[in-house]
Amino acid sequence: MLTNTQPKTDLRSDAGLASALRVSMARLTRRLRRQAAAHSLTPTQFATLAEIERRSSRRESEGRANEERSGRDNQQARHSGITPGELAELEKVQPPSMTRVIAALEERGLVSRSPHPTDRRQVTVTITEAAEKLLKEERRRKEAWLTQRLKELSPEERSVLRQAAPILEKLSRI
Repeated sequence: MLTNTQPKTDLRSDAGLASALRVSMARLTRRLRRQAAAHSLTPTQFATLAEIERRSSRRESEGRANEERSGRDNQQARHSGITPGELAELEKVQPPSMTRVIAALEERGLVSRSPHPTDRRQVTVTITEAAEKLLKEERRRKEAWLTQRLKELSPEERSVLRQAAPILEKLSRI
């Protein structure tokens, strides 16, 4: 079982809980980042690839469901790319910054740009097979490391984390 090396914080107050979570999550994030493969992507580039993948999967599913309900081909709902502007908004960065991130990823063959299906002024971005493989390997490495750390916890501690995981996910989205 792991021992708590964090300074004692009064977890009874919201401020104390916030402080403890900030420190613990920052430390865990740093340790997970150290598990990264030698791909030399920045955290922003990696997060951008993961977001493109998530959005593409969601849009493809929604597009298929809409087509099944309506009985007709809906190109706008079906297109699986995401615009640079949407990505910038999701990642909370300025559009010019996202344009640079996308350019770097495109240069490495990890994303491709294509014309927007309904707005000729825009482009959409999709991930390539190379990016899919990189994301899969990155997740595998980090999850293997985290699985090993979880084995060092007691069953009771793992149970608490199972209950906390959906709450932490919700916290990350609000």
